Amino acid sequence: MKTCFKASGCLFLIAMATALFASPVDAAEMTAFQLVKEGNDHIGKEAKDKVVQIRSEKSIGGLTPNIWYVVYYDPDATFKSTEVKFAAGKKVSVKRPTRLLEPVTGAHKALDKEKLKVDSDKALAIAVKEPILEKLTLKSAEMKLERLSADFDQPVWKIKLWAAKLKNPNDTAGIGEIIVAADDGKVLKTDVHPNRID
Repeated sequence: MKTCFKASGCLFLIAMATALFASPVDAAEMTAFQLVKEGNDHIGKEAKDKVVQIRSEKSIGGLTPNIWYVVYYDPDATFKSTEVKFAAGKKVSVKRPTRLLEPVTGAHKALDKEKLKVDSDKALAIAVKEPILEKLTLKSAEMKLERLSADFDQPVWKIKLWAAKLKNPNDTAGIGEIIVAADDGKVLKTDVHPNRID
């Protein structure tokens, strides 16, 4: 009886230790950069890691988006891009989108991989700490990693935010955008209008 108790106790401890120390990534909470690696398995060899843009849909039920699109530079595609869509960390589709203006503006080129240091979760955390947001109840976010502009190659996170309205907290209002540098995490621009929640 004692042996049985000790054996089951040991099994319980092993199970607990496994649960505590094993840290598998929750597919629904995968970051943008983790999705880039996941997307590499679904594209051609020439396009791997050559990120042109990463964007999300507006988040639902929290600030962290769970529908993402990763666009890669693909020299074999007609419009030089392949896009992988993810929902809750799972690949939904792979397509070669029509991107007519990007070759003209230079937005079809891959972002500098050495400057991609701030992942989506960190960029969002940096944005929501801006003092102007302190008294707002943030509800949703939409994120996009791309060049700052056609003239500047610096990759940035453009983060749109929605907050609860004052009169009816179940309703939300778009309050603006915060731009965070993808290389050092500095806030480059805060274009937020708290009065929109009135």
